Amino acid sequence: MIKKITLACFLLSSLFIVSQDETVETKNSSWNFTVEPYLMFPNMKGDTQIRENLPSLGVDADIENIFSHLKMGAMLYLEAKNENWAITSDFVYMKLGEDVSPTNLVESGELEVKETLWELDGYRRILPMLEVGLGMRLVSVSADANFSFVFQDRSADITETWVDPIIVIRSHNIIKDNFLVNLKGDIGGFGIGSDFTWQIQVDAGYKFSDLFHLMIGYRYIGIDYETGSGSDYFAYNIDTFGPEMRLGFSF
Repeated sequence: MIKKITLACFLLSSLFIVSQDETVETKNSSWNFTVEPYLMFPNMKGDTQIRENLPSLGVDADIENIFSHLKMGAMLYLEAKNENWAITSDFVYMKLGEDVSPTNLVESGELEVKETLWELDGYRRILPMLEVGLGMRLVSVSADANFSFVFQDRSADITETWVDPIIVIRSHNIIKDNFLVNLKGDIGGFGIGSDFTWQIQVDAGYKFSDLFHLMIGYRYIGIDYETGSGSDYFAYNIDTFGPEMRLGFSF
C-alpha cells in the first residue's frame, strides 16, 4: 500500500514541474478558491464477490427507486486555481443499500456498501477552455452481504482500501449570461490499485453572483478491482451513477 501511495503521489507531483517557458507573470497570478458541498443520489450496477467459496453477487439498481439507495452521504469539493493551474480535492462518503439479483445459486439477498472516495487532482490549462492533469483517488470499500444461498442463509463482509493514479481532463465554461457548463473525465488504476477505473461528470448551472452558484448534473464512476485469494478474496466490479446537486461558494 505504501508503494502504491508513493507512486500515485509522484504522478501527481510531476504535474507541477514548471516548463521552461513559464513566465514570472504566471507565477504571480492570483488564486481563487471554491467550496462546494453537494449531494449525489446514486444507483449501483455490477457484481461483487466476497471469498472464493461464495458466489458472485449481482446488483442492478431500479432507476425508479433512485432516491432510496442512498442511506447516508457526505460530499465536499474544494478547488484552488489561478490563470494556468488548479488543485482540486473531492471527498465522497456514501452508504448504499441494494437488493441482490437472483441467480441459480442465490435466491435473494441484500448488499450494503460503504464507499469512501477521496480524489486529489492537479491541472494545467492548455487551451482557454481545456485543462489536463494527473491525480490520485483513494478508495475504501466496506461490503456487507446477506443472502439465501443453496437452501441456507449466508453472510459475508470485507473492507479494502487502495489508491488509483488517474489521468484527468476537464472543461469549465461560462456559456452566456452566467450560465455554467462543466465537463470532466478520467481514467486510471492501471493495475496499481484497481485493474481499471473511470469517471464521467457533467454539470450545468447558474452563477448568481461572484460568491454563489448552483449546479445540477450527472456522474458515473466505474471501478474494477480484484485482490486476494481464498477467504481473503474480494472482487468489486461496480458502477455507481446518478444525478447530483451542488452549491458553490467562490472567493
